[in-house]
Amino acid sequence: MNRILDANINRAKEGLRVCEEIARFILASRSLTLELKRTRHRIDAILKYLPKRAILIRERESLNDVGRDIVLNELKRRDYQDIFFANMQRVKESIRVLEEFTKLINKNIALEFKKTRYSIYEIEKKATARIAAVKSHRKI
Repeated sequence: MNRILDANINRAKEGLRVCEEIARFILASRSLTLELKRTRHRIDAILKYLPKRAILIRERESLNDVGRDIVLNELKRRDYQDIFFANMQRVKESIRVLEEFTKLINKNIALEFKKTRYSIYEIEKKATARIAAVKSHRKI
Protein backbone atom coordinates (compact mmCIF):
# COMPACT_ATOMS: atom_id res chain seq x y z
CA MET A 1 0.00 0.00 0.00
CA ASN A 2 2.88 2.40 0.70
CA ARG A 3 3.95 2.17 -2.95
CA ILE A 4 0.46 3.20 -4.02
CA LEU A 5 0.49 6.14 -1.62
CA ASP A 6 3.96 7.22 -2.74
CA ALA A 7 3.17 7.02 -6.46
CA ASN A 8 -0.07 8.94 -6.13
CA ILE A 9 1.36 11.64 -3.85
CA ASN A 10 4.07 12.23 -6.44
CA ARG A 11 1.63 12.13 -9.35
CA ALA A 12 -0.78 14.59 -7.72
CA LYS A 13 1.90 17.08 -6.72
CA GLU A 14 3.70 16.86 -10.07
CA GLY A 15 0.45 17.42 -11.96
CA LEU A 16 -0.43 20.40 -9.78
CA ARG A 17 2.99 21.90 -10.36
CA VAL A 18 2.64 21.59 -14.15
CA CYS A 19 -0.76 23.31 -13.99
CA GLU A 20 0.62 25.96 -11.65
CA GLU A 21 3.37 26.81 -14.13
CA ILE A 22 0.83 27.16 -16.95
CA ALA A 23 -1.39 29.37 -14.78
CA ARG A 24 1.58 31.52 -13.84
CA PHE A 25 3.56 31.83 -17.04
CA ILE A 26 1.02 31.32 -19.84
CA LEU A 27 -2.32 32.37 -18.39
CA ALA A 28 -0.69 35.02 -16.18
CA SER A 29 -3.36 34.37 -13.56
CA ARG A 30 -2.24 35.25 -10.08
CA SER A 31 -5.43 33.87 -8.49
CA LEU A 32 -5.30 30.54 -10.32
CA THR A 33 -1.59 30.18 -9.61
CA LEU A 34 -2.26 30.83 -5.93
CA GLU A 35 -5.11 28.30 -5.77
CA LEU A 36 -2.98 25.60 -7.36
CA LYS A 37 -0.08 26.38 -5.03
CA ARG A 38 -2.36 26.30 -1.99
CA THR A 39 -3.71 22.94 -3.11
CA ARG A 40 -0.17 21.53 -3.33
CA HIS A 41 0.52 22.82 0.17
CA ARG A 42 -2.80 21.43 1.40
CA ILE A 43 -1.67 17.99 0.22
CA ASP A 44 1.60 18.47 2.11
CA ALA A 45 -0.40 19.27 5.25
CA ILE A 46 -2.51 16.11 4.86
CA LEU A 47 0.65 14.03 4.33
CA LYS A 48 1.73 14.72 7.91
CA TYR A 49 -0.84 12.10 8.95
CA LEU A 50 0.45 9.39 6.60
CA PRO A 51 3.56 7.21 6.93
CA LYS A 52 6.70 9.33 6.87
CA ARG A 53 8.05 10.15 3.40
CA ALA A 54 11.27 8.26 4.20
CA ILE A 55 9.24 5.08 4.69
CA LEU A 56 7.34 5.62 1.45
CA ILE A 57 10.53 6.36 -0.48
CA ARG A 58 12.31 3.34 0.99
CA GLU A 59 9.57 1.09 -0.39
CA ARG A 60 9.65 2.74 -3.82
CA GLU A 61 10.49 0.39 -6.71
CA SER A 62 10.85 2.81 -9.64
CA LEU A 63 13.19 0.65 -11.71
CA ASN A 64 11.02 -2.46 -11.33
CA ASP A 65 7.63 -0.78 -11.71
CA VAL A 66 5.61 -2.73 -14.27
CA GLY A 67 3.82 0.46 -15.35
CA ARG A 68 7.01 2.43 -15.95
CA ASP A 69 7.18 1.89 -19.71
CA ILE A 70 3.46 2.22 -20.45
CA VAL A 71 3.02 5.60 -22.16
CA LEU A 72 -0.17 5.32 -24.27
CA ASN A 73 -1.32 8.93 -24.80
CA GLU A 74 1.25 10.63 -22.58
CA LEU A 75 3.30 11.80 -25.57
CA LYS A 76 0.32 13.27 -27.43
CA ARG A 77 -0.02 16.96 -26.65
CA ARG A 78 -1.08 19.65 -29.14
CA ASP A 79 -0.71 22.73 -26.96
CA TYR A 80 -0.58 24.03 -23.41
CA GLN A 81 -4.31 23.40 -22.99
CA ASP A 82 -3.79 19.68 -23.61
CA ILE A 83 -0.95 19.70 -21.10
CA PHE A 84 -3.05 21.55 -18.54
CA PHE A 85 -6.12 19.33 -18.79
CA ALA A 86 -4.11 16.09 -18.95
CA ASN A 87 -2.40 17.10 -15.73
CA MET A 88 -5.64 18.17 -14.05
CA GLN A 89 -7.04 14.74 -14.87
CA ARG A 90 -3.90 13.16 -13.47
CA VAL A 91 -4.31 15.14 -10.26
CA LYS A 92 -7.99 14.22 -9.83
CA GLU A 93 -7.32 10.53 -10.39
CA SER A 94 -4.37 10.51 -7.99
CA ILE A 95 -6.30 12.31 -5.28
CA ARG A 96 -9.12 9.80 -5.70
CA VAL A 97 -6.67 6.91 -5.23
CA LEU A 98 -5.28 8.61 -2.12
CA GLU A 99 -8.80 9.14 -0.84
CA GLU A 100 -9.66 5.46 -1.29
CA PHE A 101 -6.47 4.01 0.22
CA THR A 102 -6.34 6.38 3.18
CA LYS A 103 -9.76 5.02 4.20
CA LEU A 104 -7.73 2.02 5.37
CA ILE A 105 -5.53 4.26 7.54
CA ASN A 106 -7.78 7.02 8.84
CA LYS A 107 -11.20 8.06 7.57
CA ASN A 108 -10.55 11.71 8.48
CA ILE A 109 -7.54 11.77 6.14
CA ALA A 110 -9.73 10.27 3.41
CA LEU A 111 -12.27 13.05 3.97
CA GLU A 112 -9.53 15.66 3.60
CA PHE A 113 -8.52 14.15 0.28
CA LYS A 114 -12.17 14.17 -0.78
CA LYS A 115 -12.45 17.89 0.06
CA THR A 116 -9.24 18.50 -1.86
CA ARG A 117 -10.60 16.62 -4.87
CA TYR A 118 -13.73 18.77 -4.92
CA SER A 119 -11.66 21.95 -4.67
CA ILE A 120 -9.67 20.71 -7.68
CA TYR A 121 -12.92 20.39 -9.62
CA GLU A 122 -13.59 24.07 -8.92
CA ILE A 123 -10.07 25.10 -9.89
CA GLU A 124 -10.47 23.21 -13.16
CA LYS A 125 -13.75 25.05 -13.83
CA LYS A 126 -12.08 28.44 -13.24
CA ALA A 127 -9.11 27.44 -15.39
CA THR A 128 -11.40 26.37 -18.22
CA ALA A 129 -13.00 29.81 -18.23
CA ARG A 130 -9.61 31.51 -18.07
CA ILE A 131 -8.23 29.42 -20.96
CA ALA A 132 -11.32 30.19 -23.06
CA ALA A 133 -10.87 33.91 -22.35
CA VAL A 134 -7.20 33.79 -23.33
CA LYS A 135 -8.01 31.88 -26.53
CA SER A 136 -10.73 34.34 -27.58
CA HIS A 137 -8.55 37.33 -26.72
CA ARG A 138 -5.67 36.02 -28.84
CA LYS A 139 -7.97 35.49 -31.85
CA ILE A 140 -8.85 39.20 -31.95
